[in-house]
Amino acid sequence: MLFSIFSIVLNFCGALALLLFGMNMLSSGIQKGAGNSLQHLLEIVSGNRFTAVLTGLIVTSIIQSSSATTVMVVSFVNAEILSLAQAIGIIFGANIGTTITAWIVSLFGFSFSISAFAVPLFGIGFIIISIKKWKFHDAGEVFMGFGLLFLGLGLLSKTLKLSPSSVAFLQHFSDLGALGIIIGVLAGAAITALIHSSSAMTAIILTMAYNGSLSWELSAALVLGSNIGTTIDAGLSSIGASTNAKRAAAVHVGFNIAGTLLAVIVLHPFLKLVDLIVPGTPQENITTHIAMLHTVFNICCTLIFLPFVNHIENLVTKFIKEPEGSASTVYRLPIIISGAHDSVELYIMQTEKEIGKMAGRVMQMFDEVFTALREHDKRNIAGVAGSLFEQEDYIDQMNEGITAFLIRCSQMDSAGSSTQNRVAQLLQATDQLECLSDECAGMIHTLQKYIEKGKEVRASDYEKLLPYMTQVREFFDYTNHHITVGFSASERETAAQIENEIDKIQKQLRKIARKRLEDGSDVKSELQYIDLVRRIEKAGDYVYGIVKAL
Repeated sequence: MLFSIFSIVLNFCGALALLLFGMNMLSSGIQKGAGNSLQHLLEIVSGNRFTAVLTGLIVTSIIQSSSATTVMVVSFVNAEILSLAQAIGIIFGANIGTTITAWIVSLFGFSFSISAFAVPLFGIGFIIISIKKWKFHDAGEVFMGFGLLFLGLGLLSKTLKLSPSSVAFLQHFSDLGALGIIIGVLAGAAITALIHSSSAMTAIILTMAYNGSLSWELSAALVLGSNIGTTIDAGLSSIGASTNAKRAAAVHVGFNIAGTLLAVIVLHPFLKLVDLIVPGTPQENITTHIAMLHTVFNICCTLIFLPFVNHIENLVTKFIKEPEGSASTVYRLPIIISGAHDSVELYIMQTEKEIGKMAGRVMQMFDEVFTALREHDKRNIAGVAGSLFEQEDYIDQMNEGITAFLIRCSQMDSAGSSTQNRVAQLLQATDQLECLSDECAGMIHTLQKYIEKGKEVRASDYEKLLPYMTQVREFFDYTNHHITVGFSASERETAAQIENEIDKIQKQLRKIARKRLEDGSDVKSELQYIDLVRRIEKAGDYVYGIVKAL
């Protein structure tokens, strides 16, 4: 008897492991092949709450994981790619999208021997991956994932085909009434949190219900509980994240708990509604009833809470406040590292956003230098210098953090050749931005040094430098608009023309300074002027370096 129980437990663990591994491989293959497009879909979603819900539904239906979608959403909120209001709508949609798995298992998992397709699908996937000349390796992973998923479901069905006497204790829970329902919800939440997959939990519930081990009410309670357990990934991903990311995770947890509580309160009328929608009694068609319950539950929750998106946003903002004194001179890379749903494309998108922030800070430095030159006031330059040097140090830290993370991305197993190329481009662009910040600090340092020695650039020379700096500044602004999207051939040609013009003006200004030196002008003042011209021209070189990198 003991050996029989031990064997059942081991077989169940093995079948579940195959099921989870297949789901992860399937999701990973889809994310590698189409993940970049899916993540860009999340990025460009409009503020319209209905569009956000539809986006969450589509993305989750494709990648077969609401947890992966929610982790993406929390990551994008953390990186300021999505607003909190957009994230709320997507989270609602993700909960509906995740019900697709239940329908796949319900419609195909028990009508025929689904495990019979496992080996052929796995073989097709292996062949696709093995042929190196083919560029469809991601599709191979999808086939292999489906094969393992079907094999896991087949083994799970056999393992959970238990005798009535061995599952009599489950019937006892059904006899407890409301207490049994609460225990079922808690059990569903706990098991789902443990295995990190509501889809796998639903497959287990469907299999046990189909084999007669679970009653209709207890199956419903376990499904409702799984909606709470699936929030664990969002909660874990928000640890150490920005305040807005924590708010997005809190909405996901709160939405699923509130929806489950409402469903439990009206459970019997809710089950009767499902019975009216699905033909036949639950005993005759239990798997379809469970799949329909899962779908109707999430649709109803979305319809109930969707009109209150703004109220939910205000409520969570009120309870989760920005910490006081959150501004820091120490840079911390705000990218969420997800062990459960690792996606290099997701990390690259967040890094691109962070490089955009870095470019914005360098632009701010450039503007402060421009203002100091325009006003050429000793006190102004002295005041700007301290702030500028602090910003330059912060950008150095950004460069170190982003560079280290990009190198880590390039070493991930899921990083293909296109990812490697993109990482190389971003590394070069980040380095050029850091060099540009050094040049801005160098301009102020040059001015400050000569002011301390009682020397100043003459006013007429400032008038020549300002248009030159304006030209470089406009070139930098033009480049910033293309940092994440890259440059077309014509845009690169335009950038090259601007760079050539900057070089020509630099030669003209240096020639004027040399002529004045030959005429007996003050050497130190002219050298200061030449140094400023050289630094401005060098800034233009670094801007063009970003263009060439991207």
